[in-house]
Amino acid sequence: MLSKNQIKLITSLNQKKYRQQHGLFVAEGVKTIKELLQSNLELHALYTTKAFNIDAKDEVLISEMDLKRISFLKTPNKALAIFKIPVPKPVDDNGLVVVLDAVRDPGNLGTIIRLCDWFGVKDLVCSSETVDCYNPKVIQATMGSITRVNISYVDLKPFLKTSKSTVFGAFMEGENVYPKQLPQNAVLVMGNEANGISKEIEEIITEKISIPQFGNLQETESLNVAMATAILLSEFRRG
Repeated sequence: MLSKNQIKLITSLNQKKYRQQHGLFVAEGVKTIKELLQSNLELHALYTTKAFNIDAKDEVLISEMDLKRISFLKTPNKALAIFKIPVPKPVDDNGLVVVLDAVRDPGNLGTIIRLCDWFGVKDLVCSSETVDCYNPKVIQATMGSITRVNISYVDLKPFLKTSKSTVFGAFMEGENVYPKQLPQNAVLVMGNEANGISKEIEEIITEKISIPQFGNLQETESLNVAMATAILLSEFRRG
């Protein structure tokens, strides 16, 4: 049986201010939790509706009803864990770095974190306006990849100005990315879902690149930011 204080703490972690206040975040689902447990993250608490052989200390068995009370999912996924938010490491700008300028959608951020993991991008740098990477929906979308990507929230302007690498930005009017020879050491900036890269960040971009449109009607306004990130990262890795 969960206490009122336990339920209050867990449900409060749906909000960024309480995650920051307590230094904790929530992960749901056996697969995601197992991935996080295999990382260097520190487990705070683990609640399951039955024994899943998760191999964690102090696993607490709770009822389906209690899980529904604390879960952020419409259909609770048998297990919920609370982890301590790690201290971010300094950004290593050797290699390929992805920068997000005010990406707001949790699903998009989660997918981009998975893409960074897939394409071997170690550092993901976010503006303060970008959705919190410890948002439960982001954690769900990363499927454990959050443990393998160093995510930093910084003031983008000074970060980009001091970068030693070429700063590429994704723009509709940019140069066709396909014929370009792309460097292994680079910064790739992706913009907000509705407005793209902001004017103040656009001023710092060294090279504007785009993904050409091949459809006959060409009525699609733009690609989803996560889809565009996937295509551009593939091109950077292809060289």
